[in-house]
Amino acid sequence: MKDSKFPYYFSNASSLLIPRFIYRAQAKRLLSTLTEAQKAICLDRVNYYNKCRAPFQVDSNEQSYATISGFKKTKGWTYFFDIRQVMRYFPSRFAFNYINGDVTHIPNVPSFIKSRPIAGQNQNSVVLKLNQIRHFKFIDDPVRYQDKKGMVAWRGVGFQPHRTKVIHAFYDHPQCNIGQTRPVEGQPWEKGFMSIEEQLQYKFLLCIEGNDVATNLKWAMSSNSLVIMSKPKYETWFMEGKLQAGVHYVEVNDDYSDLPEKMNYYLENEAEALAIIGNAHQWVEQFKNDKHERLISLMVADKYFTLSGQK
Repeated sequence: MKDSKFPYYFSNASSLLIPRFIYRAQAKRLLSTLTEAQKAICLDRVNYYNKCRAPFQVDSNEQSYATISGFKKTKGWTYFFDIRQVMRYFPSRFAFNYINGDVTHIPNVPSFIKSRPIAGQNQNSVVLKLNQIRHFKFIDDPVRYQDKKGMVAWRGVGFQPHRTKVIHAFYDHPQCNIGQTRPVEGQPWEKGFMSIEEQLQYKFLLCIEGNDVATNLKWAMSSNSLVIMSKPKYETWFMEGKLQAGVHYVEVNDDYSDLPEKMNYYLENEAEALAIIGNAHQWVEQFKNDKHERLISLMVADKYFTLSGQK
């Protein structure tokens, strides 16, 4: 399950040498290959990511402003490459607003972002598939649910108060292999690194939100383990806001106080656990079609540019 980042960086760096008009021609070909049913599915996701309805103006007074021709790296190469993967299909004179990083607020003007709050009027938060090399990892789990340990596993950093509450409550629980990897201060709830392969030995996987979303949610939902988490407060391209409790994952209280109760229920009701895992796999499948993913990204941006009067 080790993955190399070299192909990602090499292909993106190489693409800088390809003229933009080639990409604009590709965009038209991509759209022409979709059936009407596929277009409808794509459009549903486009309108979820980009909820703008009324015309607006791109704001050059905002710090997060750029023209496509003038767009430069501001927060790591992954954000630069992922935004550029979409923008290269459009005329270089087009302008846009964007915010990199873990965004937990709603921008003042419609802006491209990686993450947004699920609640509230979030139409100014236009979601793109950003920092995908870190977040969009899917796996092929070789271990059947039936053959896994009847316990829950989680490893992660414990800087956020809502995480430390869960860690302190369950690090020594007999049904839990839960611990923080950082900060390292000699506390009893600190535990060593645990690989994905090791975590896949457990029937249950916790997905606790960090600064925004739970980074491990994507690969966890592609596993044969059952995802347990509180109701998501933030979402990304993975559309966490559309996930249904009891259908795609097992929902617990915000403080995870009912975690043992939920585990015991699904240990006694294996068929229900397997059904949720199957639904999670179906959810993941929609993000594995690279052609559709690229086209949906282009349609999200095209809607943005159209409503901002740059068509």
